Amino acid sequence: MYKRYKQDWLKHVDFFIVDEIALQIAYICASLIRHGTVPYTRSIYVNLSLWLVLIDFASLILFDAMHNVMKRGYIEEITSVIRHASIVFGLTAVYVFVTKLGDDYSRMLIVIGYGLYMIITYIMRLIWKAVLRNVFFVGSKKRVMVVVLHSTSARKTLERLLNSNVGRFFIAGVIIDKKTDIKEIEGVPVVASLEDASGYIAKRWVDDVFIDGSIDDRKTAKLVEDCITMAVPVHYLVPAIGEGLNKQFVEKIAGMTVLTSSINSATPMQNFVKRSFDIIGALIGSVITLIIMVIVGPMIKKESPGPILYRQERIGLNGKKFKIFKLRSMYMDADERKKELMDKNRVKDGMMFKLDFDPRIIGNKELPDGTRKTGIGEFIRKTSLDEFPQFFNVLAGQMSLVGTRPPTVDEWEKYEFHHRARLACKPGITGLWQVSGRSEITDFEQVVKLDTEYITNWSFALDVKILFKTVVVVLGGEGAM
Repeated sequence: MYKRYKQDWLKHVDFFIVDEIALQIAYICASLIRHGTVPYTRSIYVNLSLWLVLIDFASLILFDAMHNVMKRGYIEEITSVIRHASIVFGLTAVYVFVTKLGDDYSRMLIVIGYGLYMIITYIMRLIWKAVLRNVFFVGSKKRVMVVVLHSTSARKTLERLLNSNVGRFFIAGVIIDKKTDIKEIEGVPVVASLEDASGYIAKRWVDDVFIDGSIDDRKTAKLVEDCITMAVPVHYLVPAIGEGLNKQFVEKIAGMTVLTSSINSATPMQNFVKRSFDIIGALIGSVITLIIMVIVGPMIKKESPGPILYRQERIGLNGKKFKIFKLRSMYMDADERKKELMDKNRVKDGMMFKLDFDPRIIGNKELPDGTRKTGIGEFIRKTSLDEFPQFFNVLAGQMSLVGTRPPTVDEWEKYEFHHRARLACKPGITGLWQVSGRSEITDFEQVVKLDTEYITNWSFALDVKILFKTVVVVLGGEGAM
């Protein structure tokens, strides 16, 4: 997943302010309804007000609540408001519980405020969007723009411009890449060809020029140069690349303007939060791991002499190799015996290795009468205790709490192009695949689909959701490898 060097949430800071105002209005109204007075007359309610501001602002950033806010319809906006208000309400309840001031606060005030907040913030968001479209963009609508289009895609591109949600420009004319008898496209007059474009722009009222980048580069470059000479702003449509990718944005590399395309991206703030969350979780997990090693370690050594921890080379972020730590649940010769058992692999294409009954696991034996005996190794794997030492990898920055499972080197060598998408984020101790019935999924393409879905739709909220599901899965003994 690409690390961006720009804070996208800053462009929606106006909506952040609108949301904070809505929250305070709801708080005041709830206090008036419940107590008949404003909430700022008592210190505990002043503190609660400051906490509400903090958690609202933090939630807006962490859960990317304003993503595509201008493009959202009425139903999408309602869903967004309910989700965000629920997070704020939940964190407020946690604050009241942790501070042990539950008896001092009016629970009814908080409940009323929660309901009012959803209504008020929804109305204020809609009003602010209307203001942006109909007041702030009114001047830009008067900006006269001519569009330079390719004859084969002119209608499609012009439709997109005319149907823009915001509609920032008045399109006065179309310039086609070659001479044509067409008089108009989508009701907009065809005013010139690419050869005559500079002369036309020089003699007409033109505030902006939009150029379809798929047009011949030499002629387009000359037109851009002429427009710069005439001090006319140019909007250049970069030729479509990576149609299936979710994220495309312009940035600077060594002073050069480039279009970056990626399956997904994360801002510095999102990366900071995810890494901070990883470190906190890894510190707690490492302490638990040490306790587990003290208890389970002697059992492992008794059944199979050798080290308690097992290190194996895996493939991590973007193909970088690292050594993964696991609590040893297999005999020391497990890797050598793997080749002998390939014909029993449940994953037929060999992209992963899974057995119904693995004799390499410590204590696993198939008796002469066909019955199967298990031991400490199977217990370790069934309870996922073998995964705990990976908290050390998380501390080292090689892994994350949530991500995609890192493949072994031999699995990685069999990868096709689309399989490599799994490596676009740091490997994780758990992930979307693990909480989606991992032991039942034997189709590697389904694994890739789930991992790619995780990377494409990644958010901090999704990580939290997966972590909660992981706890449920592990405690329920489901989905064990």
